[in-house]
Amino acid sequence: MTPVEKPVTEGRREFSSAEMGALAHLWRGEVYRSTIWRTRLDTTTNWAVVTLGIALSIAFASREASPLPLVLVGILILFFLMLEARRYRYFNVWRARCRWLETHFYAPMLQDGNLRLGEGWQKELAEDYWVPRYHVSFRVSVGRRIRRNYLWILLIQTAAYIGKLIVHPSPVENFEMFVDRAAIGPVPGLVVLAMGAVYVVAWAGWALQSWLHDRRRWGSTQRPTGMG
Repeated sequence: MTPVEKPVTEGRREFSSAEMGALAHLWRGEVYRSTIWRTRLDTTTNWAVVTLGIALSIAFASREASPLPLVLVGILILFFLMLEARRYRYFNVWRARCRWLETHFYAPMLQDGNLRLGEGWQKELAEDYWVPRYHVSFRVSVGRRIRRNYLWILLIQTAAYIGKLIVHPSPVENFEMFVDRAAIGPVPGLVVLAMGAVYVVAWAGWALQSWLHDRRRWGSTQRPTGMG
């Protein structure tokens, strides 16, 4: 009978053929789950792009059309961002497990047939199955999604809003006219523009903070010995 495990040097162990087959099926299952959640990430991004497109169509439908839809769509975009950040935390669980198996099991086997890269990787993966947990915080996940997609969406929204104020209903002649057009009801235009600037700077700063966090954690290139 084939032994379940064989002791090897330095406290490591080998896998039997049955265990290697089980790990292969486990990896395939994790790839499938990460693919499903990746599709869900793309779905929320598509929703944000579509709603922004609708707001652009309404705002630029005529010279007299109000730029207000470009302001209100920001609320929906932020809602989609929060939803996508939550989905990203789930996706990252499956993605991290796939990468863990690839870097500690498949890569050494492909390189020289030696399953001995890193200490304690099997225990680390087993503990992640015993006690499932998120590998990144909600704050980090929001920052990563802003960096990947939403910063560009927010910048397009901002550029469209400024462009609408500049060209419609007629080209602006001075800065005072530009500020007056930004007014929304009783809210002065200068206040609206200041809130818009804070809106953009805040999300850009969040993206930068997330990038610095990942740089501190992983360095210039992501290491194969960490999950998340």
